[in-house]
Amino acid sequence: MKIFDLIEETTSAISANKLRSGLTILGIVIGIGSVIAMISIGQGASGTIQSNIQAMGSNLITVMPGFQRTAGQMVMAGRGTAQTLTFEDSQAIEKEASYVQAVAPELSRRYQIVTKGANTNTQVVGTTPSYLSVRNVEIEQGSFISGQNVNNLAKVAVLGSTVRDDLFGEGANPVGETIRISGINFKVIGVTKSKGGTGFGSQDEMVFIPITTAQKFLAGSNYISTISVQAQNPQVMNQLKTEITSLLLQRHNISDPQLADFSVLSQEDILGAATSITNTMTVLLAAIAGISLVVGGIGIMNMMMTTVTERTREIGLKKAIGAKRSDINIQFLTEAVTLTFIGGFLGIILGWILAFGISTFGGITTKVSPFSIILAFSVSAIIGIGFGFWPAQKAAKLNPIEALRYE
Repeated sequence: MKIFDLIEETTSAISANKLRSGLTILGIVIGIGSVIAMISIGQGASGTIQSNIQAMGSNLITVMPGFQRTAGQMVMAGRGTAQTLTFEDSQAIEKEASYVQAVAPELSRRYQIVTKGANTNTQVVGTTPSYLSVRNVEIEQGSFISGQNVNNLAKVAVLGSTVRDDLFGEGANPVGETIRISGINFKVIGVTKSKGGTGFGSQDEMVFIPITTAQKFLAGSNYISTISVQAQNPQVMNQLKTEITSLLLQRHNISDPQLADFSVLSQEDILGAATSITNTMTVLLAAIAGISLVVGGIGIMNMMMTTVTERTREIGLKKAIGAKRSDINIQFLTEAVTLTFIGGFLGIILGWILAFGISTFGGITTKVSPFSIILAFSVSAIIGIGFGFWPAQKAAKLNPIEALRYE
């Protein structure tokens, strides 16, 4: 069968019953569109998480408390519940570990922040001047915490841009104003530049105070919640992790690393875990959406089976005048593939529109990648060939004499 004859036959067969063909295509359109939209949500979430992790700081290693052991070492609370890290630990890391660029100890808890006529509940971070470089924070107004503030237990505070907007109004200059944290007055000395993003401790939603002030007046404890360490370059991060682990095991008098009361994580560790989670979520979303593709494929098979039944006499006539089994097979298979390709093309457009709508109106970041488009066309081809093969085979195997007698 010539290619032009095949195209003419396929176009004629599909247009002969526009409603049935349209409904069949609709199943594929919805399936492909759903898959692309779900993948775009998963990849968008992955990109957002990666950017948020990178915004936490460059070449960053985080030391966190480990498990809190109770009841004769038999019962352990969640990771991060132990109070084992101290300000002295951070000083030891800065002095004794190799390839350290800067170290910023942190004591972080949520408090109610009150001003005249406004209040908000947010994260208060006690830290040191090195937090600026370790966490890639910039100052928009005023200044950041100084070494003298830390030494003098000064009651001063630096506001994140979002906290500033919540308490004093968007774009206001609160430097010199007073806020109350847990009933204690703090003088505002600066505002950080907005970094954007949410989750993973957005610095726009934090209040920074000297770590010594946080320990004495707010927490009433000498322990700290996190030690952030900036390595000199990415190549030495693994070696620095090992050194920090060995140093803290020695300082905490722990001989077995399995019993460590702290954990040391790099950005790559956090990024790898987050990527694994988002990839699993993307696959799950795509699998759920893929169910509609199977339904669409079954719709194509049902339509082609009906078409074979309705065109039995036509098949018999073609075979009687010399059409080969392969010609009939290719004709019906081409019809099925054409339907799925049309549905796949329209599904890609629908998926793009859905992704754009979700991002615009739902506030969820989406990303339509070439991978999802290639996947859509590949799935369209597989569905067309897979679900069109059986009806095509059935048509090709029809006995011409019995087909001509069919009413």
